[in-house]
Amino acid sequence: MNKTKEILITGFALFSLFFGAGNLLLPPLLGYNAGSDWFLVTLGFMITAVVIPILGIFAHAKLQGTMYDFGKKVSPVFSVIYCVIVYIIAIAIPSPRTAAATHEIAIYPLFKTSPLLTSSVYFGLVLLFVLNRSKILSFIGKFLTPLIVVMLFLVIGIGLFSSDMLMNPSNFKTPIVDGLLEGYQTFDAIGAVVVGAVIIISLNLKSNASFEANKVLIKKAGFIAGSGLFIIYAGLIALGSFYGAEIFIDDALSSDMQRANLLMGISLRTLGPIGNLFLSVLIALACFTTAVGIVTGTADYFKGLFKNSQKAYVITAVLGCVLGILVGQLNFYSIIMIALPVLMFIYPITIILILLNVVPDKFASKAVFRMVVIITFLFSIPDFLQFILPAESLSGIQSSIPLANYSLGWVLPAFVMFILVNIIDLYKARKNYSPAR
Repeated sequence: MNKTKEILITGFALFSLFFGAGNLLLPPLLGYNAGSDWFLVTLGFMITAVVIPILGIFAHAKLQGTMYDFGKKVSPVFSVIYCVIVYIIAIAIPSPRTAAATHEIAIYPLFKTSPLLTSSVYFGLVLLFVLNRSKILSFIGKFLTPLIVVMLFLVIGIGLFSSDMLMNPSNFKTPIVDGLLEGYQTFDAIGAVVVGAVIIISLNLKSNASFEANKVLIKKAGFIAGSGLFIIYAGLIALGSFYGAEIFIDDALSSDMQRANLLMGISLRTLGPIGNLFLSVLIALACFTTAVGIVTGTADYFKGLFKNSQKAYVITAVLGCVLGILVGQLNFYSIIMIALPVLMFIYPITIILILLNVVPDKFASKAVFRMVVIITFLFSIPDFLQFILPAESLSGIQSSIPLANYSLGWVLPAFVMFILVNIIDLYKARKNYSPAR
């Protein structure tokens, strides 16, 4: 296989492993609520849903190991705990969420079947793909992703050129921040550290290319995936905004049905009567590839944790799919509500680990890793607790921390700590330096 073709297939596979249920359902409703501020919302959304995740892929290209390597500079124990937590979250929330979305939008409207039947068949197929580990990258990159991309470009292209652009007023006071926080719900930053490892292991199974060759390939594939995500997210947000005044959304409906109805309304206006069938196939494919990537990544990690045991790989894959069947019976909105406090806990640490692994090593010593991660964890606690405790009980703490009212109280302390520890490291290095006489 020539290099250009391999880069394209890897980039397409990476895009498809990222692009799942939330990625398709979240942007249109975000654009609908943003109205005339859709562009500002898009900027915020891109930071957490595209830029940070692709930086995660670049970090994987630099490390070319597993997720364990992301946190090992903090400490080996921290890294193991972090990995286990992330993989449990991944197979317990975003993976089952793909089945819930597939059932609600693609299966139930056509066949009226139970969610248990849908999730059982769905994760039975996921398990089949995961157990055929070495063929995943090629099949997804060659066949499934091009089909998904063509479908999305048709909906977005026809929609943008046929819309009258009748936008509602914005419902957001801080559209950039609202877009940024909504990007958490895509799980793309967590997806980056999970599926990036899948890409690396898949490449190692396929060829014996050098470290530098794989580094270049992964970076270029990441750029292709990021470009695709950027175009499609921006297009879906714009569609939600441009069709805002044309499509009625009942406020009494749950948010998941609002998202589904808006997407169905857009597909009907762009593609006509065949729109719903088209949308059903699109959602089923997009969700399925993401679930395969998540379960494969989790199984890969536990295989490595148990000394490259294939038995551990199979057991993890089976347990991941069983959990997917159980949680996948819940509706999409319920899974999102479960995810919110979890995301506020794990997302800031994940973002910081990605950024620290991307910056040059001279600015990311073990001391920097440890102190920045600790301060990020401490200052993200109020963001996590706001979904558990009464709002008034945290008002005093949040008012004293910059950006805490926007659920971003960890950002400034983490940045200050990064600068401070680097200054201390530089001072120590100069103090210990003694020129040759």
